[in-house]
Amino acid sequence: MVKKEIAEISDYERQRQENIAQRDKLLKQLALDASSAGLGPGQKSKPAKPAALKKKPAVKRIKEETVPRRTSSRIAGIEADSEVAKRKAEDEYVAVQEAARVKRQRISGPLDLSEIQVVGKGWDKNENFLVDVVRRGADPNVRTFGRDEVKETTDKELRALREKMSGLELYDGFEPNRIKITPERIYSLGFHPVADKPLVFAGDKLGNLGLFDASQSSTIKHESVKKEDQDEEDADEDDDQDPNITSFHLHTRTISSFQFSPHNPSHLYTSSYDSSLRLLDLTQSSSTEIYAPTDTSLDEPISGVEMDPQTPHLLYFSRLDGHLGRIDTRSPDTVDIFQLSEKKIGGFSLNPSCPHFIATASLDRTMRLWDLRKLSGKKGAQLPALCGEHESRLSVSHAAFNSAGQVATASYDDTVKIHTFEGMSGWGPGRDLTEKAMAPSAVIRHNNQTGRWVTILRAQWQMHPSDGVQRFCIGNMNRFVDIYTSKGEQLAQLGGDGITAVPAVAQFHPTNDWVAAGTASGKLCLWM
Repeated sequence: MVKKEIAEISDYERQRQENIAQRDKLLKQLALDASSAGLGPGQKSKPAKPAALKKKPAVKRIKEETVPRRTSSRIAGIEADSEVAKRKAEDEYVAVQEAARVKRQRISGPLDLSEIQVVGKGWDKNENFLVDVVRRGADPNVRTFGRDEVKETTDKELRALREKMSGLELYDGFEPNRIKITPERIYSLGFHPVADKPLVFAGDKLGNLGLFDASQSSTIKHESVKKEDQDEEDADEDDDQDPNITSFHLHTRTISSFQFSPHNPSHLYTSSYDSSLRLLDLTQSSSTEIYAPTDTSLDEPISGVEMDPQTPHLLYFSRLDGHLGRIDTRSPDTVDIFQLSEKKIGGFSLNPSCPHFIATASLDRTMRLWDLRKLSGKKGAQLPALCGEHESRLSVSHAAFNSAGQVATASYDDTVKIHTFEGMSGWGPGRDLTEKAMAPSAVIRHNNQTGRWVTILRAQWQMHPSDGVQRFCIGNMNRFVDIYTSKGEQLAQLGGDGITAVPAVAQFHPTNDWVAAGTASGKLCLWM
C-alpha cells in the first residue's frame, strides 16, 4: 500500500512539473515577443559614482622681476661701452623727464574751451548750454538794458531809435493790476489794425476773448477834472472805478491765436485747442464756425491761424499733431492737410510778400521753410517742397515772418534767432537752400525758460513800421518787454510800476508804436 501511494504521488508530481515547465516556456516566449516590439521595460542603468578627486597641492609661483630686454649694440652698429651709447641713453632719459614735467606743470593765463576740449563735438559759444544753467530763472524787476546803454550808443541813428522806443510810457489810465482783460491766463493777444484808437484783444486758456478800449482813459481823466470840487470821499470812489472790459466765450478750450483779416478789419479769425476755427464778425456781432473735424470725438488742437494776405479766401492753420491745413472759406468742406512734422508744430508764419513760403517751428528742434508752389506725393498725402531747415539744440517755440522776408524764432535753448532770406520773390519753385543759407544772421541770448505757469515767449514783428526799421518785441522773464531790431540790436526794455507778473504774450500794433502784453493772471500791460 505504501509503495502504490508513492507511485501515485510520483505521477502527480511529474504532471505538475510538466505544467510548470510549459508555463515558464510560454512566459519566456511572451517576454521575448514584447522586447522585440519595444514594449517591454528597459533596464535602468545605475549611474556610476564619480570617483573622488584628490586635491593637488597648489604650486607656488615665484614672481620674477621683469628686466628690460637686452639689445645688441653690435647689430645696432654701436661700439660697446662707447660714449655714443651713453649720450643716447642720457638724452632719452632727459627727454622723458622733461615731457613728464611739462605735463604736470600748471597752465597760466586765459583758456578757450574750444581749444582745450577733449571729448564731444566742436564747442560753439552761441550754443553754450552752461549759460542756460547759470542764468536759468528770473530776477523780477532787474533791468538788463536801460538809460546807460542808450547814452553809450555811438551810432546816431541807433541812438535816436533807442531813445524813441525807450520813451514809450506805461498806460496811466489804470494800473496794470486792474486791467483784467480775460478771466484766465492769456495765450494770444493783438491790436485791432485801426490807427486812431488803441483796441486790444486777448484770448485766454478757457476760450474767452477779451476786449479793452484804451481810449477810455481820456474820458476818466476828463470826468476827474470836472469833479475836482467834490469832497475827498467822492474822489476816492472815482479812483476805484474799474475799466470797461468786454469778454466773450467763443471757444470751449484755449484760444491759441487769432488774426484780423487784412482784407476786412471787422473779421477776426480765431483758432482753439477745441479743434475749431471761428469767424467773429464785429459789425454783425456774430461768431460762426468755419472749420472743425466732421467727427466730434476727434481731438485735433489747433495752434495757429493766418489769412493769406494776397488771397482773401485762403486760410491756413497748424495743429499740435504736426499737420498744416489750408481751407478755402468759399467751400469749407474742402481742406488740404499736409503733415510737416512728426511732432508738435508750435507756430507757423506766411511770408507777407510771398505767401506761398511758410516757416514752421516744431518740437523736433527745427525751423523749416516750405514752398507750397511745388507739391509731391500721392493725392491725399502730398507735401510741399522743403527748401531747408535749421536745427536748434532744444525745441523751437515759434517762427514769425516780417514784411522784409526775415524769420524770427524763439527756442528753449535760450536764444532768439533771426534768419534773413534775400530775394525770395525771385526764387523758383522748390528751391533747395544750403545749410549756410539757413543759418541765422543774428543770435540773441534771451531767457526763454517760462516753466509751467507762464505762456511760451514768442518774438512778434511790427508788420508795417512807420519808419521802415524792422523790429520785434518779446516778453522778458524779469517782468519787462524787450524790443530788438532785425540785426539783433536791443532798442528798449519796457517796464513800469504795478507790473507784478511776467508780461509773456507781447505784441506790436501793426503801424503805431504801441506795445501790449498779457500775463498769466489775465492782466494787460500797455505802452504808448
